[in-house]
Amino acid sequence: MKIKIYGKANCQYCIKAVSLVTQKNIQFEYLSLGADFDREELLEMFPDAKTFPQIEVLTEVGLEYVGGYIELVEYLG
Repeated sequence: MKIKIYGKANCQYCIKAVSLVTQKNIQFEYLSLGADFDREELLEMFPDAKTFPQIEVLTEVGLEYVGGYIELVEYLG
């Protein structure tokens, strides 16, 4: 499993998401708004996105959209 976190600077939930996956020793990639993607690209990938972070999980089946930090906590159980 590998997690992709789309975040932005000064985002407390982005920091919490990185901390959570780090604590659980889960491989992850952090992509930052303005450096790795822009708002238009974000809305193409996640049309309903209104908050940060936006999180996807790469599994054996493919890429699965999780949601934000709270959904990540639920997903990882």
